[in-house]
This record gives sequence, structure tokens and C-alpha cells, in this order.
Amino acid sequence: MQFKSLIVIPAYNEESTIREVVEGAIKYSHVMVVDDASKDSSPQILQELSKKYPKQFFTIRHEKNTHIPGGIQDGMKFALANSYEWVITMDAGMSHDPKELPLFLEQSTEYDLVIGRRGKVQGVPFYRKIISWLAARVMNYCLAPSIWNLWGPGLKDCTSGYRRYSKRIYSKIAEAKLESVAFDFHMEALSIAIQNKAKCKEIDITYIFSNSSFNKKVLKLAIQFAGKLFLRKFGLAKK
Repeated sequence: MQFKSLIVIPAYNEESTIREVVEGAIKYSHVMVVDDASKDSSPQILQELSKKYPKQFFTIRHEKNTHIPGGIQDGMKFALANSYEWVITMDAGMSHDPKELPLFLEQSTEYDLVIGRRGKVQGVPFYRKIISWLAARVMNYCLAPSIWNLWGPGLKDCTSGYRRYSKRIYSKIAEAKLESVAFDFHMEALSIAIQNKAKCKEIDITYIFSNSSFNKKVLKLAIQFAGKLFLRKFGLAKK
């Protein structure tokens, strides 16, 4: 599966970690970093990596910041244009351990979506655990096929960004007109997958907490997106 997979990493001002992430990931598969208008030395580091790994490493540069949705979607469009069978998404800040990529690469091809459930966590404050737990409860209900189904797909971690998507599913996401703005992308991508009857599986990963991108605005956006899904479930809103 190694040569059929593309690891997509959106990055914004990740000069302290991007080299380590790329060199850890490239041991297992081809890698694409979408530089989302970084203002630090990330672009220079990516140029160096491009010269070092000319056949395995690719970059896209955004001149304006698009955050996670634009970054991952552009990576998926590249994967689709180049006929990759799988896309694995991961964080650029070492919250996700590249050494755990084989956990995704080795999963059966019967699964359209493999989610890295944050089963082993380091430094995650209690309030973040509560937020993730509540998000999972709400998303499972919103994604359930009927209003009487309280459990939906039964996923324990609906907001983890460490994932493997099949071509069938990532192509739907690549072609979608996305509504998400930030980390709510992971909720929207999951909803697209479930709408397209993706067969899902969760695997335990190690997650190292970083608060660099999480703030009240990001939380508000996630709540708003979940609210849209909830209203649509009852036919009270349209996409």
C-alpha cells in the first residue's frame, strides 16, 4: 500500500516541527505538505526537503491562509489527480506521531475511513477531554439515520484529524463545496463520509496535546457546524 498512499499535512508556521514530521512520515509513503501562507521559515525548510526527496515529497503553497479545509482539500485534489488510492491526514505540529503511520497503512482495504482515536493522550487538559466527548455524542446523533437513533455510527472520536480515507471517499471531499472554516473540517469530512455510506473503523493512536491552534473562535465554529447538522436532521435547514 505504500506507493498507493499520500500523506497530506496542512501547515501554517510550523518551522519548529515540520522537518521532523516530514522526515518521519516519508519513511512510509509519499508526502504532500500544503503550506498555508506561512510567514516563518517553513517555506525554506520545505524547499530543502523538496530537493532532498524529489520523487517522494510534494508541496503546495497558498498565498492566502485557508486553514485546515483548504489545505486538506487541495492535498486531496492532488491525490485524486495523481491516482492515489488512499489519503492519510495528519498534523504538522507533532501532535500525531509519524511512527504510528503503519497502523493506518496496514488496515484492511475494506474500510473507507480509518480514524485515529486518541486513546493514549499526553498533556490533554480535562476540559478538552470533555469537549471531545460531547462532540462525539452530538456528531453520532446528527449522523444517525433517524431521529430515534441516538447512537449513530457509534464512533468515540469524531474530531481526530489523524485519518485514512479511501479514494472513493476522499474524492467526494475533494469535490465538495465545503462549509467548514477551521477544525470543524474534520466534522464535515466525517459527515460526507457517512452520507456516502463509508465503512468506518477506529484505531488507538497516541496524541500529544498542543493548544497552539485551539481557541474560543475554533470552538464556536465547531458548535455552529454541529448545529447545522442537527437542524438538517430535522429538516429545519438546507445545505
